[in-house]
Amino acid sequence: MPNRQTVYSVVCMKWGKKYSPEYVNKLYNMCRRNISLKFNFICFTDDPSGIKEGVEIKPLPKMKLEAGPERGWLKLSMFSPDVDIPPGRCLFIDLDTVIVDNIDDYFKVDGDLVLVKHRNPSATQGEGMTSVFRFEVGAHPQIYENFMRNSASIKRQYRHEQAYVCGFSKAHNFLSFFPEQWNPSFKHNCMRFFLLGLFLEPKIPSGAKMIIFHGNPTPDMALKGKIKGIKKLFRFVKPPKWLAEYWR
Repeated sequence: MPNRQTVYSVVCMKWGKKYSPEYVNKLYNMCRRNISLKFNFICFTDDPSGIKEGVEIKPLPKMKLEAGPERGWLKLSMFSPDVDIPPGRCLFIDLDTVIVDNIDDYFKVDGDLVLVKHRNPSATQGEGMTSVFRFEVGAHPQIYENFMRNSASIKRQYRHEQAYVCGFSKAHNFLSFFPEQWNPSFKHNCMRFFLLGLFLEPKIPSGAKMIIFHGNPTPDMALKGKIKGIKKLFRFVKPPKWLAEYWR
């Protein structure tokens, strides 16, 4: 358990063009409103333009990766022994996550590495999701070091970094999960089924603290009632008023 001297940090990463600085700024604002503990807010990025004052900006960690789909492998740099995060408890949050309640308990729950439980766990997808994860800074550098030694074979075995993190940490007996009700999926637990989505707004499930937006739609798409690709033919999202209130 943490003590009075424990240092708390929230970390996010932004690279490429997928997410605008608005996502970093809104995540920072949500953390300010929903964490009562003293904490650092750090963004690792390759482009700091547009990110608001108050966010501690650090350069994106360097990783030598083979050519191919990125699939979140850069997140593994959070486990590097040289990661530039103050020693203590760190909460990593994906930029497309929406906080809807106080999240102090994410820092207090037991475990060296705590992930979101996957709703459909498998060897391909992993037992957990790294959309949100809490770790002790520097506690398990072997996650990173093993990947850097064996990245080619690991990429053949695992589809993305979260499946690798789950597989490795489970094999070494330090994998744990947040209570499932804390982290509902927007598209699976909030959106309404088929045609109901035309008439009923997505809901916030009981006990939710953070809403996980993974894939399609993103928060900005949901606010516009949009879904990309073939899914727009059979999935519908009525813009939720609560999303505009929380995601700001």
